[in-house]
Amino acid sequence: MDEIFTPFSKEEMIPQAELLEIPRKKEKFCIGIPRETNNQEKRVLLTPDAVEVLVSNGHQVMVETGAGEGAHFNDKEYSEAGAQISYSTREVFENPIILKVGPLTSDELKWIKPMSFIVSSVTPNILNQDYFVKLSKKKITCVGFEYIRDEQNQLPVVRLLSEIAGTTSVLIGSELMSTAHGGNGILMGGITGVRPTEVVILGAGTVAENATRTALGLGASVRVFDNSLSRLRRLQKNVGSLFPTSTIDPKELNKSLMRCDLLIGALRGDSRTPCVVTETMVERMKEGAVIIDVSIDNGGCCETSKITTHDNPTFIKHGVVHYGVANITSRVARTSTKALSNFFLPYILMIANDGGFDRLVVCDKTVRNGIYLYKGRLVNRSLGERFDLPFHDINLLLL
Repeated sequence: MDEIFTPFSKEEMIPQAELLEIPRKKEKFCIGIPRETNNQEKRVLLTPDAVEVLVSNGHQVMVETGAGEGAHFNDKEYSEAGAQISYSTREVFENPIILKVGPLTSDELKWIKPMSFIVSSVTPNILNQDYFVKLSKKKITCVGFEYIRDEQNQLPVVRLLSEIAGTTSVLIGSELMSTAHGGNGILMGGITGVRPTEVVILGAGTVAENATRTALGLGASVRVFDNSLSRLRRLQKNVGSLFPTSTIDPKELNKSLMRCDLLIGALRGDSRTPCVVTETMVERMKEGAVIIDVSIDNGGCCETSKITTHDNPTFIKHGVVHYGVANITSRVARTSTKALSNFFLPYILMIANDGGFDRLVVCDKTVRNGIYLYKGRLVNRSLGERFDLPFHDINLLLL
């Protein structure tokens, strides 16, 4: 009897031993959370509740004393969550993983151990080439908030903070328009029989969306400028209301600025924010008008803007009140801390469960997108061009 035709050999037809997946070994991390000392930063990256989850999963967390005070989380809360409270900043930086909100200071650059892993924000406007060179010499791996992208190619941390910044900017503007702060004594939104406040918003991104929603909710008259019609259309759809929009035409923008009571600058650029409001335009604005330049950390979109601090947040130029605090979300530190903690806690657990950072960076594009320095090599092209440093493609380094 002829054998039945089959494309497989006799050896291949023999039952094979079942191959079981080898479970990945979970990593245990030693994490340091230092107290923020620069730029009047009050946020902290993890709440006591998040620390408790990490400790219950076998991780060690060291928190510098007073790290959470700015967000109204005290040492006792962190200690009861299982964290070790350290009274030495240097001791905190001896941990292989550092979770920080702001960039490292000059002293922290000296204390950080070689081959460490840092998660922090990157503020190119206040950094210099030497900062990246020092990190590179120690073969540090750095993840920047601003560069993390999710599966939808969105910037989740930037969006979180932008939502807070957008709402906060309108509330700050409302406060600065009062007579006590040098404004015109105008109530945000107006009342029956009184014209509504005129608000101009530059940009149609997440900051603008939340600023627009808040201003409209308070009863203000809002006009948004952006050079992308699709972004303007999306903004109107997301807000769920029709309001005047326009492309950034200098003549049209100048007319709106002459009438407005509050200007919110929320434009973004690839490297530097486009400066679309000239000093001449500011000179023509009403005396006592307010400018909140949310984009100041990337240069600002007003020619007259400059970086200010939480202690001295405003200055007056040409009769216009300017607000230029770079870390505006630190003004509402507790809300910002909870938002950041909600994002980073699942990622830390995921990295631990998937066998550690080195393994996950190869497999997970989300984590890989956030890296701007990989084992001492700069892998972010925009930073390389801005600070005249050699750029390396991270995908080639992982081969």
